[in-house]
Amino acid sequence: MHLEGSCHCGAVRFSVEAHAPVPYLRCHCSICRKTAGSGGYAINLGAKADTLTVDAEDGALGCYNARMEDGSVSSGERRFCTRCGTALWVFSPEWPHLIHPHAGGIDTPLPDPPEQVHIMLGSKANWVRDDSREGEARFEEYPDQSLDDWHRAHGLLSGDPPQG
Repeated sequence: MHLEGSCHCGAVRFSVEAHAPVPYLRCHCSICRKTAGSGGYAINLGAKADTLTVDAEDGALGCYNARMEDGSVSSGERRFCTRCGTALWVFSPEWPHLIHPHAGGIDTPLPDPPEQVHIMLGSKANWVRDDSREGEARFEEYPDQSLDDWHRAHGLLSGDPPQG
């Protein structure tokens, strides 16, 4: 699925081909909460890194590598607009064939997920309501099922996933 995205102020625009375009995963970790300003809505999608095209004004595209609880620095490159702060996508060199756009930065209408999966509930802020529905999966940490596995299990994988 072809996706078009942008930041709030328009200084960064991008496009990418997504093989896993359904926004089903609700992450409650402190990194997503603080870098994307959310209480479980920093939903990443799965796309092919080699299809990413970016049009950014000079100095508008920033990169942040999160600090982990143990003090180490994450290799995941969290891209954002330096002007308005919009979280745009995450890239990790461990999986160079993948890019994970933030659903909130996508302008293309996205498919409605048949369910949502709530992860990292052990890190959920006390002010965030657990609004999971009956039967939806809930995990204190990361689940074993990958983004591709979930899409495949629901018949929603769009084309072949990238190989790396």
